[in-house]
Amino acid sequence: MQRLWVVVICVLYVALGWGQQVRIYGTVTDAQTHDPLIAATILVDGRGTVTDLEGHYELWLEAGEWTLTFSYVGYQSLSRDIQVSAGQELRVDVQLKEEPNVLATATVTSGKYEKPLGEVTVSLEVLKPDLVQRTNSASIDQALVKVPGMHIIGGQANIRGGSGFSYGAGSRVLLLVNDVPALQADAGFTNWNDVPVENISQVEVVKGAASALYGSSAMNGIVNIRTAYAKSGSETKAFAFSGVYDAPKDKAKKWWSRDTVPHKVGIGFSHSQKFDKLDLIIGGYAYDERSYNEATYNRYGRVNFSAQYRLADRLTAGLYGNFNKGRSGSFFLWRDGETGTYRANPSTITETPNKWRYMIDPYVTYFDAKGNKYRYIGRWFHAANEVTNNQSNSSDFLYNEFQYQHRWEARQAVLTAGVVHAATFVAAELYGDTTFTGTNLAAYLQYERKYYDRLNLSAGMRYERYTLQNPPFEYLGQTIEANKSVEAKPVVRLGANYQVAPYTYLRASWGQGYRFPTVAEKFITTTFGGIPIIPNLQLTSETGWSGELGVKQGLKVADWHGFIDLAGFWTEYYDMIEFGFAQNFLAFQAQNIGNTRIRGVDVNVAGQGQVGAWQLDLLGGYTWIDPRFINWSDQIDQGSSADYNVLKYRFRHSAKIDVQLTKKPISVGLNAFYNSFMEAIDAIFESDLVVKGLKSWRQQHMQGHFIASARASWQVNDTWKLSFLVDNLFNEEYMFRPALLEPVRTFTLRIDYAVRRAGD
Repeated sequence: MQRLWVVVICVLYVALGWGQQVRIYGTVTDAQTHDPLIAATILVDGRGTVTDLEGHYELWLEAGEWTLTFSYVGYQSLSRDIQVSAGQELRVDVQLKEEPNVLATATVTSGKYEKPLGEVTVSLEVLKPDLVQRTNSASIDQALVKVPGMHIIGGQANIRGGSGFSYGAGSRVLLLVNDVPALQADAGFTNWNDVPVENISQVEVVKGAASALYGSSAMNGIVNIRTAYAKSGSETKAFAFSGVYDAPKDKAKKWWSRDTVPHKVGIGFSHSQKFDKLDLIIGGYAYDERSYNEATYNRYGRVNFSAQYRLADRLTAGLYGNFNKGRSGSFFLWRDGETGTYRANPSTITETPNKWRYMIDPYVTYFDAKGNKYRYIGRWFHAANEVTNNQSNSSDFLYNEFQYQHRWEARQAVLTAGVVHAATFVAAELYGDTTFTGTNLAAYLQYERKYYDRLNLSAGMRYERYTLQNPPFEYLGQTIEANKSVEAKPVVRLGANYQVAPYTYLRASWGQGYRFPTVAEKFITTTFGGIPIIPNLQLTSETGWSGELGVKQGLKVADWHGFIDLAGFWTEYYDMIEFGFAQNFLAFQAQNIGNTRIRGVDVNVAGQGQVGAWQLDLLGGYTWIDPRFINWSDQIDQGSSADYNVLKYRFRHSAKIDVQLTKKPISVGLNAFYNSFMEAIDAIFESDLVVKGLKSWRQQHMQGHFIASARASWQVNDTWKLSFLVDNLFNEEYMFRPALLEPVRTFTLRIDYAVRRAGD
């Protein structure tokens, strides 16, 4: 009987205790736009909750006095003191203001969750859509080249000298669109024209190996394009531009007449709107260019959409789509290095009369009241290119990823884990006119924790398994037998970031890289300019690692906020894959060229804000690299034009700056970059029998090149803006890859329209 009374008393005690619980509820929104902040954190006495998809939250507390702390990455935290009595309900709504300090900019790529820029453990650059718009970047690669330490050579991204010229196959920089890989399946090629410049919220560039989270092709870094999302009310944007190419500085090199002046025109739009539980964005873009290079043109149209539906308070499902159709023509080598630098060697002209690509991305996201997130993301990426010279290709890339993320708010820790399944299907004349299938299975895990509110430590690993199957096919009169190759590799990464002072961060990182050859690198069979490009069935995967030490120092002048970042980096690749001229076959071929090392220093500066009456936006930096073979004496002849230890297709020194001053309604801007002389290319290109005049042209330009561009705009009213741009202001002649010159001076007029309507 005594035990029964004890049980009854305990039950009554618990019931009375719960009777003292008080419901605290409310919403957390953006102070300017009034949009709900999803997954904002509300903490009280070491425990708390997160907001749902409508910005709502709910807490149960005992009667008494409490302090609620509201926080969201990229926003200023806010505390509210409350006092509640038993039986009372209390509503506490808050509006958070964006943090003006650029070091607080929210980023996701470094750890697959939102984190302030200043606290990431790797070198990471952020580009905002304003830069894309004000520089009239017709495709996103034209904006990416503004990033210090980054180059686009022959369409392939190169970060800190981690890649050379890959002939359109095998990127070491992984392109992501909304966190999902977007490289063409057969060649690992980056189709920059697929990226919707008309609908971008942020671009994040990770410098250094990121294979531990993102797998193959992330050896040298990541470019993550994050598209915009619908905000409260509706927003409509549109733009149109028209540009004309000037005659070359040497008028003898002008090949066109008054009736065929090279030009470019483009038009784009986006519209976003919320309909109750549905968020919808649609966008489109059309581009038509007749290039300053003979026989070169590019015409395409793109349509994209994003639809997200809130199925429940913490559950969303969505679909993203991007469709791109067009045609193009180009040449690989110029006619000669004198009057024919902008004219085509007829034997190297290629046309693509029909291009058709699309991405269809389903996704589902659920997160609970404790902030744990469950996410599925997928992609079907189809690419089909009808190309002359027996170079047509078609490929499909199917991607599925399930991600789980657990947060410990009290100890400021995040665990991210996921599994990935990807499949590729490739059929092309380029690869023996047969079908190749590949399968990639991977699992990854990363743990990140903050200690003493200053020290961030992270560790992650990924296990990757890749299978490639090829059926039998004919090559040089012989039958290549069917084969199935399987390989697997674990990779790890470690990182640390320590906040020394309020705006000073020290960081260190080390990460492994891993990349398996693409179908194009291993099986390509074609020619250009009469020179064969042949398969290499013995080609093996490349591995490596990248490490860095860096410091990021915040800067503040009046109401201008920025930072300066200094990093020293060291990268090594083992069995590095690069295309080269194989002397024994008299053909180009992807080869494992040996072990390489790239060391250097990267200095970046960025910021935005008011300085007196002017708004100043700044992005700039300088990069020095030392790219070489680890054991030069052991190397076989790589067909390099340099007779000393240096890797091909790199700029040892590069510097960039983009600055804009705004005092409404006028804005003026300047962009400039310098690249030192490219010391080494494939030696065969310096033979006049292959490329006439390239060697003498290079000898005349050994000082490198300095290119400046200028712009000015007038904000007519809240809706309309006019811009005038002059690219390559001094009409310099320069190139990034052999025998293909970059644009001459270009004059562009652009008009922008933007209107936003408030929600209910």
